[in-house]
Amino acid sequence: MTYQVLARKWRPRNFSEIVGQEHVVNSLINALKHNRLHHAYLFTGTRGVGKTTIARILAKAINCEARKDHNPCGQCNVCIEVDQGRYPDLIEVDAASRTKVDDTRDLLENTQYAPSSGRYKVYLIDEVHMLSGHSFNALLKTLEEPPEHVKFLLATTDPHKIPVTVLSRCLQFNLKSMLPDQVFLQMEAILQKESIEAESPALRMLARAADGSMRDGLSLLDQAIVFGNGRVNLDDVTAMLGTIAQQPVDNLIHALVERDALQLFQVIDELSDLTPDFGDVLQRILLVLHKIALYQVAPSAVKNDFDLDSVVMLAEKISPEDVQLYYQIVLIGQRDLPLAPDPRSGFEMVMLRLLTFQPAVTEMPVRSSQVASVKDTRQPKPQETVRSVSAPSVQETLKVPEPVSQEKPVTSDFIEWSDLVVAIKIRGMTREFANNCVLRNISDTVCTLELDTGHKHLLSPKIEDNLQKALQDYFAKPIRLVIQTGEVESVTPAMKHRKEREELQQNAVDSINNDEAVAALKDRFDARVVPGTIEPTGQ
Repeated sequence: MTYQVLARKWRPRNFSEIVGQEHVVNSLINALKHNRLHHAYLFTGTRGVGKTTIARILAKAINCEARKDHNPCGQCNVCIEVDQGRYPDLIEVDAASRTKVDDTRDLLENTQYAPSSGRYKVYLIDEVHMLSGHSFNALLKTLEEPPEHVKFLLATTDPHKIPVTVLSRCLQFNLKSMLPDQVFLQMEAILQKESIEAESPALRMLARAADGSMRDGLSLLDQAIVFGNGRVNLDDVTAMLGTIAQQPVDNLIHALVERDALQLFQVIDELSDLTPDFGDVLQRILLVLHKIALYQVAPSAVKNDFDLDSVVMLAEKISPEDVQLYYQIVLIGQRDLPLAPDPRSGFEMVMLRLLTFQPAVTEMPVRSSQVASVKDTRQPKPQETVRSVSAPSVQETLKVPEPVSQEKPVTSDFIEWSDLVVAIKIRGMTREFANNCVLRNISDTVCTLELDTGHKHLLSPKIEDNLQKALQDYFAKPIRLVIQTGEVESVTPAMKHRKEREELQQNAVDSINNDEAVAALKDRFDARVVPGTIEPTGQ
C-alpha cells in the first residue's frame, strides 16, 4: 500500500477523538441528543484546527444508522462510505475552485431531490469565503429556507469576507488555535501507536513550530521522521527547522545577568555561524523571560518543560523588576529589528541596550529583589550595601549552631530555621517547601518539620529527598527527615519574609507621604502620587 501521511491517517473519525475543540463538540452532541439540528452551520478558524473534520463527523452522525453516545458508530455503511469519500448524500464542494454563480446554481438545483439513502442530504462547502458576490446571492434564499432534508455545513478561514446576510442565516462556531501542549500530547500518542522513538524536547519544539495548527504539526512530524531516519531527536529537529538550540539562548541570558559583555558577544559570534533568524532568537528569549517571570510569581504554574531547570536557575539570579525590564526591551527590539541596517547589528544593539539599562552592581543600595530571588527567606537590612559582586560565604553570614548529641535534641528555640534554610543551599521548589515549614526539633539522627496544611501541594517525594540530602550534606550526618502536616501557628520563613517586605513597603509609602518636598509639590501643582509606583530602597 502507498504511504498515508500522519495528518490523514490519524484524522479524527468521531467526536471523542477531536482535540482542543470541546466547546464545539459539546454543542453538536447536545444538538444531536435533543434533535435540535440547525439547517446551516458555519465553522471558522485558522488552518488545520479541524473545521472540515468536524463537518464530516457531523455529516456522518446525522445519517449514521447506529450512533453510539451520539457519536457515529464507524461501522455502518454510512460511516464507511463517508470515510472513503463515496457517500452519495454528502456533497463536498471546494468553493475556491467553484466560485462562479453558474457553479452555485448547478449545485442548488439538486437540493429539491430527496437523499438517496440517508436521512439528510448534506452540502459541505469548504473555503466558502471564496465564492463570488453573485454566488452568495444565489445561495441566500436556499440557505434561509432549505428543504427539510438538506443541511448546509460551511467552513472558512476568513469569515470577515462572508456577507452578513449569509452569516445571519448560519449557526457559527469559532474553532480555537491549538495550544503547544495539545499538539505535543497528540504527537506523543500517535508516535506511541506508530512505535516510533522520539525525544520529548524535539516534540515540544515541533509543537511550538506548528503555530496552533494540528495539521501543520503532524506534517512537520512526518518531515522530522524522514529527516531523522525513523527517529525524532532534538538535534535533527533543530537542523530541520533551522532554529537554534535552547542552550545558546540560556547562555545569552546568563551572560547578561553576569554583565559579561565579552562572553555575550562570543555567544553571538557562535550564533552567527549558524546563520539564524535573529528575530526568532529574540522570540526565544521572550519565551524564557516569560517563564522566569511566571515562576517567580507562581512556581506551580510553570509546567514541566525540557528547559525548566534552567528557568529555575535564572529565576534565582534575576530580580522580578529586571525580568520585566528585559522583557520590555526585547519586545521593543523585536519590533524594531526590521529597521536595523542588518539583523545581526540590530540584535547586538538590543543586547547592548539590555547591558546598558541594568542596575549598577557596586555601591548600590540593596533591594530585597536584588539580593535574593523571590523565594529567598532572608532580607538585607536597610543600611547594607553591596560592595562586591561576590557574596560572603554562608558560614560567614549565618550563625547556625552545630547539632549536639542525640541525648539533647536541638529545638526551634536554639536554631533559626530561616537561617538554616539559606545555609543548606537549597533551590527552587525545595526551598519554597522549606520556607513554608516550621522546625519542631532536630538531633544527630532526626529532623522534624511541620508543614502548614495550606501548602500540602508543595510536598513530593523528590522534594523530600532533596531536603533530606541537603541536611545530611550540611551536618555531615545521616539525618532522617520527618514531615508532619497541620495548622502551623508559628511564623514560617515565608511569612517572616512577607512581613518584612510589607514593612519595607509601608515605610517607603510613609516616607513619601511625610516628605516636605512632596507635600509642597502637592500644594503648589496639585500633584499626586500614583498608586503602586512607590518601591522601597536601601538607605
